[in-house]
Amino acid sequence: MPDNQPGLLPAVAREVDEFVASAGWDQAPQLFALVSTAELLNQQPELADQLDASAALTPVAQDSLPDTDLAEALAGIEWPDAVLGCALAQEIVVLPPDAEADLPQDEHDDEAARQVAAEHPQRREARLVAAVLRDGTAACVLRLRGDTERPEEIHEHPELAPNLTDALLETLRP
Repeated sequence: MPDNQPGLLPAVAREVDEFVASAGWDQAPQLFALVSTAELLNQQPELADQLDASAALTPVAQDSLPDTDLAEALAGIEWPDAVLGCALAQEIVVLPPDAEADLPQDEHDDEAARQVAAEHPQRREARLVAAVLRDGTAACVLRLRGDTERPEEIHEHPELAPNLTDALLETLRP
């Protein structure tokens, strides 16, 4: 595993965000394996002109996730030892903290909460990238979609999506 350099995983999360952002909005969730760049180049030297050899980790896009519940899809994933981490990019709806009172309080009614959030006048569309390493390190990047009234914004913090990072870490457990 690459040395856990400060800033390594946040940089990879930003790289995934920039890659996904290059294709625009309204995309399905995308999963990436995080692998050692040196090992990848050792196994596939023909990729040398496509990869940054100085990067410790390279995100590798995976096949599309099934159109089922994301939590269920993640629960069925197991990574081989060569995968040092993983990242997931997904589009979400974000509400300001004071708007959360408008959401249904029944924790089992996620669909109703999503519907209320999708129709809320203060909603913002966003793309969330959550990335984790086997050692438990996490990084998250949240890109708020801009519109005519508000510019695009990017926020980073490792604890933006603790439930998602926990679910991603579970995919890495032996």
